[in-house]
Amino acid sequence: MIGSICSGAFRLDTFDGLIPFEFNTEPSHSNPKYLVNLLSMELTYFTSGLLFAALLKRWVWDYAITVTLVHVALTSVVMEQFPLVWHWWLALGSGLFIMIFSGQLVTHFACPDSSDPTLDSY
Repeated sequence: MIGSICSGAFRLDTFDGLIPFEFNTEPSHSNPKYLVNLLSMELTYFTSGLLFAALLKRWVWDYAITVTLVHVALTSVVMEQFPLVWHWWLALGSGLFIMIFSGQLVTHFACPDSSDPTLDSY
């Protein structure tokens, strides 16, 4: 959904359904397709961190890492090759950091009583 909003904001002629998985786009600040891919990835990771914080109220980092690993696996399947492009990994790593940081920060301040449960509570 964020990818389609970014495509409209950057006035791309066509909507590419591979936006969440595309890693072969040449990195350039003057390339609107690259900017849409990058911005939609980072905004999706940010909003996912907030969503995880609202729904889970703990362990946001665990879900963020799991979702990122699933995303890498799905990207490899959809694009039929493993992503070896450094700028994609840099964007993915920064998105993961943003998701963990934003989610944990919201959880820390909005839900101070939701500390991690001990093993005795299971």
